Amino acid sequence: MSEDKPAESAETAPSETNALPNGKGHDAVDETTASSKTSPVDDGPTETAPNSGQNVSPNRTENAEANQPEGNEFISGAESKTTRFTDFEGKTSFGMSVFNLGNAIMGSGILGLAYAMANTGVVLFLVLLTVVAALSSYSIHLLLKSSGIVGIRAYEQLGFRAFGTPGKMAAGIAITLQNIGAMSSYLYIVKYEFPLVIQAFLKVDKPAGEWYLNGNYLVIIVSIAVILPLALMKQLGYLGYTSGFSLSCMVFFLIAVIYKKFNVPCPFVDFAINGTAGGLLNITDPGGEGDPSCAPKMANLNSQTAYTIPILAFAFVCHPEVLPIYTELRNPTKKKMQHVANMSIAVMYVMYFLAALFGYLTFYGEVEAELLHTYSRIDPYDTLILCVRVAVLTAVTLTVPIVLFPVRRAIQQMMFPNKTFNWPRHIAIAFTLLTFINLLVIFAPNILGIFGIIGATSAPCLIFIFPAVFYIRIVPKEEEPLRSTPKILAACFAGLGFLFMIMSLSFIIIDWTSGSSKASTGH
Repeated sequence: MSEDKPAESAETAPSETNALPNGKGHDAVDETTASSKTSPVDDGPTETAPNSGQNVSPNRTENAEANQPEGNEFISGAESKTTRFTDFEGKTSFGMSVFNLGNAIMGSGILGLAYAMANTGVVLFLVLLTVVAALSSYSIHLLLKSSGIVGIRAYEQLGFRAFGTPGKMAAGIAITLQNIGAMSSYLYIVKYEFPLVIQAFLKVDKPAGEWYLNGNYLVIIVSIAVILPLALMKQLGYLGYTSGFSLSCMVFFLIAVIYKKFNVPCPFVDFAINGTAGGLLNITDPGGEGDPSCAPKMANLNSQTAYTIPILAFAFVCHPEVLPIYTELRNPTKKKMQHVANMSIAVMYVMYFLAALFGYLTFYGEVEAELLHTYSRIDPYDTLILCVRVAVLTAVTLTVPIVLFPVRRAIQQMMFPNKTFNWPRHIAIAFTLLTFINLLVIFAPNILGIFGIIGATSAPCLIFIFPAVFYIRIVPKEEEPLRSTPKILAACFAGLGFLFMIMSLSFIIIDWTSGSSKASTGH
């Protein structure tokens, strides 16, 4: 990707690739070791020798598009021997990287998992969740293997190395659409949930047009006061602290869901039906074991079951963020980054399963597609649930900057491929993106239906199809022939992605024609 001479890389690192507090790209020792290790080595832009450990570089400027300083605000260039990246020294610790990747995985989809379990049954849900987690880990393995071979830690550049400019544009567009869709859905939650939470805290039954109960104003305030400053960070590593806080908010949500399981009676009394429900809850024994509607189903197949497969398939979407986080990892190796990914997926797997299980065991068949709304049916002024809603809003808000980073990088790779980093453009792209998303959420809330289609198309590409086809194209045939087991597995993996895409799109179209809206893609 970045094919500057090693001697130059020491000079360019502070301005192009680095935002460390001390402004240094390397220590002096790192510079000398970097040049001694990399001077005779060049990735070479040629397709024929992507793993050219022996290529002396006769022509460093042969391929302008492979030289991507602008995209490298937090993407390393790569002159490498297999997975050796020496021209950018990451400073982010293992723990912070796990927080960042975990936060990227954790979307608002967790609120819909109890509903998914109600429509699949406990055992079938667990099997599906386990399979999807394993597939996500395998997908990240394919991405890391490809990036190690060509020494490139940018999704778009893997696309370029595999298929030239069309590959780069396809990856960049998919990342942009997927993440703009995700950010829109997060801000959509802020727009509709935040006013309700404030209203409940203030016990305002009938709002009289107060500005602080207007979702449009609140989403703009949150965007300017919280999201924009975080989105202006030059490196993802600094967001590790906010990611940790965001995940702790979700842990609070999980604890509350578990606690409520033992405090809500079954079958529960709807607040709307009985205004004195709050009083009844305290004296009702949370047992109800004799009621058949209060027995968990181990496996359950109904008309909604098929809709839960796309929700689960996209539950671990974090692939656009994997390579940027890899770039900033301290002492990066493929094995270490795979450990980061596996740890993040494992933590999310446990949280997903527990949230779904206890949410389902609280309400059984009565659970709604949005779990917190079900609690509000019992008591809309329940202080614990209001606090949980604030925590979920906080977590969702703090995820937006993490998701924005890959979009900005993709835009830079596509529109300003050979420009060096500069602050005005960095700030302008973030500001423009946030403004655009705010306008969408405020003036075109129905656009989420369109993003459902986009998500059903781009998510399978980013999770299944692209990692597999890039891997097949990038790994040299001498190393792994086309009929080798790893490449056959990758081809099957891509086929699975197409299957998920067709399935998701079919459900969304069926939904539109039937007028319901169950087939959301979750993340």
